[in-house]
Amino acid sequence: MNEKLDMNRIPRHIAFIMDGNGRWASQQGQERVFGHRAGVETVKRITTACGDLGVKYITLYTFSTENWNRPAAEVSALMQLIINNLGDDIFMRNNARLIIIGDRARLPKEVDEGLKSVEEKTKNNTKMDVILALSYSSKWEITEAVKNIATEVKEGKLKPEDIDEKTIDQHLATKGIPDPDLLIRTGGEVRISNYLLWQIAYSELYFCDTYWPDFDKEDLEKAIINFQGRQRRYGKTEAQIENEGK
Repeated sequence: MNEKLDMNRIPRHIAFIMDGNGRWASQQGQERVFGHRAGVETVKRITTACGDLGVKYITLYTFSTENWNRPAAEVSALMQLIINNLGDDIFMRNNARLIIIGDRARLPKEVDEGLKSVEEKTKNNTKMDVILALSYSSKWEITEAVKNIATEVKEGKLKPEDIDEKTIDQHLATKGIPDPDLLIRTGGEVRISNYLLWQIAYSELYFCDTYWPDFDKEDLEKAIINFQGRQRRYGKTEAQIENEGK
């Protein structure tokens, strides 16, 4: 373990944008699905590494609503990858609970039923939560939240003047899950890609050039060390934060 790592300041929740699978595969002279298979193995390694470090929540941007627009063969291969790995005991080995967020109505029935089975199997696990953002995007999530809030107002269950930030929090797919402390994006791109836009309002952002299949425990620790070197002010001044620590 990196000696610079402060085990007393491990982020509670890390969100990942797992980018670079396709480009990694191209560098190997392989088709994109080869990179996605390698990316699944990275998910398993990083889940274990996060659990060992004491991270309580990880959210993995697995498949966006926009990804449905990819070539049908690639989408089919990705769905099959999910099915093929549902039998892996990575969640039980790490005492991790699986949570799915996203538009599940668009998932193939076999995928959704398989995920429900793992969710049921892991529901009493307590060490960490692994949240897969699957068929997910922030615009979809916020749109659904607005629809549900509007319905409650129409039905008289909620007054417009009572709507606040907490109301929106309670209508998001991530209800009950703390906001990410740290968001890590691999693959060299520097954008958020329609991911957890409400939830990362005060998350620390970390971008690295490493492609997801090559991202390992050392890269994870480097990102956390970078996070630990930052001062999280939440709109306050540096002096205010320093005084609060005294």
